[in-house]
Amino acid sequence: MKQQRLAVVGNGMVGQKYLEHLVAGGLHQHYQVTVLCAEPRPAYDRVHLSAFFTGRSSEDLCLVPAGFFDCHGIELRVGEGAEHINLDSKTVLTSKGATLGYDKLVLATGSYPFVPPLPGRERPGCLTYRTIEDLQAIMAAGRDAEVGVVIGGGLLGLEAAKSLHDIGLQTHVLEFAPRLMAVQVDDGGGKLLRRKIEQLGVSVHTGMSTTEIVDGEFYRHRLNFADGQHLEADLVVFSAGIRPQDNLARDAGLAVGERGGIVIDDHCRTSDPAVYAIGECALWGGRIYGLVAPGYEMARVAVDHLRHTRDGTPTRQFTGADMSTKLKLMGVDVASFGDAHASTPGACCYRYEDERKQIYKKLVVSEDGRQLLGGVLVGEAREYNTLLQLMLNAMPLPETPEQLILPALGAPLNLDVTQLPDSAILCQCQNVSKGALCQAIADGCCDLAAIKTCTGAATGCGSCEPLVRTLLEASETLADALAEMNA
Repeated sequence: MKQQRLAVVGNGMVGQKYLEHLVAGGLHQHYQVTVLCAEPRPAYDRVHLSAFFTGRSSEDLCLVPAGFFDCHGIELRVGEGAEHINLDSKTVLTSKGATLGYDKLVLATGSYPFVPPLPGRERPGCLTYRTIEDLQAIMAAGRDAEVGVVIGGGLLGLEAAKSLHDIGLQTHVLEFAPRLMAVQVDDGGGKLLRRKIEQLGVSVHTGMSTTEIVDGEFYRHRLNFADGQHLEADLVVFSAGIRPQDNLARDAGLAVGERGGIVIDDHCRTSDPAVYAIGECALWGGRIYGLVAPGYEMARVAVDHLRHTRDGTPTRQFTGADMSTKLKLMGVDVASFGDAHASTPGACCYRYEDERKQIYKKLVVSEDGRQLLGGVLVGEAREYNTLLQLMLNAMPLPETPEQLILPALGAPLNLDVTQLPDSAILCQCQNVSKGALCQAIADGCCDLAAIKTCTGAATGCGSCEPLVRTLLEASETLADALAEMNA
């Protein structure tokens, strides 16, 4: 029987995860797999991209195991993207003029940085922050620069600001919203985050609308603002959000959202059943998921459905994803989970702020105080994993929910991991459940390194590592007790 052709457009983090699941299930053996990668290198870790400025090389950031493509018979075309898709003939025209046929097509084209339509945005020294090539350009431009400006105060904007600060530039952050990270944190958290970042030597300007970039008097560029103020800099980095890379799909006639994104169903199929879309280019339920974990789940779902089309096995579905996140921005712990802005009807809030220690914590609970709905942690986020599990598994709260952020008022906040259901997802990045971890431990994975290798848990952002360690310790305690009973 002739092999079917499977084409994958995009080899970013999500595209590579798709290939890994394809190989893990043995499906690559049933397809002639070709991968188009527009960038000059295969998949690399975009989550930790700023580490490039502190000495990590592009090789260090690479996510592709040595020999992966050759070993599994997958053709990778580096530096060759897709220019056009013909749904009728099931072909892809590549950027090198080749025609690639397919029976199944996966679009993992990701996103591109949004650059506001400002006059002067294309001036030399006005750059974006998205790829390793972008970072190389920033480093080159920064060698003879003194002042750098980042337009955008969200997650990526603060990462970009850290990078400019790391290469020794006097750094400014411009944010149109009234606070930093407006999507993830509230006014209280944003106020503290701004204070901590300014203490590190980065100037923060909120509520700023840039109208144009022109020649500067003292530095290369002058940024003029709507309120009449201005700021001069040698280097300008745009990091004002991302947009789904959906032009291929749009031009081919696939359904796209009103504000962008390739429309997909619960199996990650587009409006053409032979074409899938996964990651930041995909629109599910009217929403773009801009974190890597939901993209990884889409990759699993799309591979599962491909298996289903071959042998009829049950298939998982994409039903949305939790957008909770914990990270360290310029050395500052920031976490946001669930309904952080208390938009649920009847929601109540508990807040704790210590200005001396520079800690801000907020919990959002249901009207009856029995269920945790969300929260914000800035300056200290050690409770994040416990709180996230309490929320995701709808576990009952204590009579005094405030003790969850004020451990000194009662017993220290500890989560008994063994009481969580096996279905509880302990590793959000790799979608690893407590049950899968327990099975790995039962199969002989007796330390963290073995757990990482076997399940992938704690290999993403790493925030789940304390819970994984606790589960390991609990299993060791149980094993010791059983050994003592049988002695």
